[in-house]
Amino acid sequence: MKIKETPLKDCYIIEPTVFEDERGYFFEKFNEKRFEELTGMNGHFVQDNISKSSYGVLRGLHLQKGEHAQAKLVSCLEGSVWDVAVDLREDSPTFGKWFGIELTAENKLQLYVPRGFGHGFSVLSTHAVFSYKCDNFYNKESEGSVKFNDPDLNIDWKVDEKDAVLSDKDQNAPGFREKNF
Repeated sequence: MKIKETPLKDCYIIEPTVFEDERGYFFEKFNEKRFEELTGMNGHFVQDNISKSSYGVLRGLHLQKGEHAQAKLVSCLEGSVWDVAVDLREDSPTFGKWFGIELTAENKLQLYVPRGFGHGFSVLSTHAVFSYKCDNFYNKESEGSVKFNDPDLNIDWKVDEKDAVLSDKDQNAPGFREKNF
């Protein structure tokens, strides 16, 4: 398992070491002890979530606020997604900046999204199965969101906005300047 820094403070790409032969492949997807040694971040997760979506579905930007804030470890199990993390920590040197990466079943990359970040993804393939591990339990009253197409963030979602399939909640999320985080 290799840990690579992103331009955002405390946000990491996890690249597995894959052992492949004529039978298929094997890799260790995550190792809590090694992750904590390499990053100094908490790697203990308490909730696993899976979603399946079709091409053009855009989910985000989501977060949990306050004592229910969540760090996430995200990956794509089938298909391909464009995954985006936005630093919403006002005391961070990378506040208001975003990072995007293509996560696919083939590249097996994962993204660690720390607490205090907004997160979202768009589906680039016909369909995608997306996995995210969380270090804190979901709490509906602590939901936060930022509008996916906020001009201050100017996120490139790799899907034309006219093709984007959004929930009403995501379509009507508050803007970045409204600070719903």
